[in-house]
Amino acid sequence: MMDIEHLNNTITICRKCSRLVEYRESVARTKKRAFQDWEYWGKPVPAFGDFQGRLLVIGLAPGPHGSNRTGRMFTGDSSGVFLFSALYKAGFASQPESYKQDDGMKLYNMLISAVCRCVPPDNKPSRSEIKNCLPYLVHEIELMPNLQGFIALGRIAFENILSIYRTNGVEIPQLKFKHGALFELGEGLPWLLASYHPSRQNTQTGRLTVSMFDLIWECAARSLK
Repeated sequence: MMDIEHLNNTITICRKCSRLVEYRESVARTKKRAFQDWEYWGKPVPAFGDFQGRLLVIGLAPGPHGSNRTGRMFTGDSSGVFLFSALYKAGFASQPESYKQDDGMKLYNMLISAVCRCVPPDNKPSRSEIKNCLPYLVHEIELMPNLQGFIALGRIAFENILSIYRTNGVEIPQLKFKHGALFELGEGLPWLLASYHPSRQNTQTGRLTVSMFDLIWECAARSLK
């Protein structure tokens, strides 16, 4: 099994998916007007946080001008603003805002990762791209000796967590994604908590409110042993 440093290095040099390589590098070259003075990361993004933690938070993929710019999960865009504010209130983050890798942000008892590590066009990775990337998440799970629970941010994260275990022969009944639902995956396995993704599409339309999101992290904290 790869150690953390080897895994992170392997992720950041990955070029398995030609469409994603082309897109992430194109975004990094053209940039957004507000970030013209930034040197974009423009590479796959490794997990961020504490591998000794008991919680693993899983999103979909980097945002074009968020993680693809900063090189750190959920850092630099509106989704990250919404997420880290909630984590800070719940005691899982050292500060309420996260804008760049060297801003001093620390996570407590938690690792943040994603199904895909490269920004996909229109935020829609293909099935083959997800399949190429999922082994990285499997390695991260294996490297978390104290893991007790998953928080799936969005349906795709939810479904792929289940897929990882089912592919390994674990019999898990059909579970339906529902915001706020907490599922037991089986004896000796981490539990799974489902949440809407804190995307702008969800937060600006009111599908996911601040209070709804705060309840997710309160539930996660209560569920730890």
